[in-house]
Amino acid sequence: MSNDDIIDTLNDLIETSKDGEYGFRTSAEYIKDPAIRQSFVRRAEECRQAAAELQAQVARLGGKAEDSGTAAGAMHRGWVAVKGTLAGYTDKAILEETERGEDTALASYREALEEALPPDVRMIVERQYEGVKRNHVAVRTLRDQARAAAA
Repeated sequence: MSNDDIIDTLNDLIETSKDGEYGFRTSAEYIKDPAIRQSFVRRAEECRQAAAELQAQVARLGGKAEDSGTAAGAMHRGWVAVKGTLAGYTDKAILEETERGEDTALASYREALEEALPPDVRMIVERQYEGVKRNHVAVRTLRDQARAAAA
């Protein structure tokens, strides 16, 4: 795998992490449950730190690191706000949208891990992937609880 390919892969993950940061922050604005709101603020910060770690790797490799999310991520965040309005900003609806965002993050990390990354970079991506999986499980659990409460 060429240096440019590694940088491209890391930049894709930076965008994914930035999408997660913005998505969790946006969702936290609309979530009514204070415990979930605080959890989402923490998760947004974890995503910000993940992006910063990846940006440092891109710089180390001599590349220019991404510093924003994707257009699809911006649309997703906009959809969270629209869907929240349509659904009366219910926690359940916001959690469902947040889980969709985490599905996308999982796919991005899986795709990156299919690449022939250098061992030091792979170790970082694998560790961050474990964090994305934990986020996904936590959001899914909260979503299931909200669905049960709404039933």
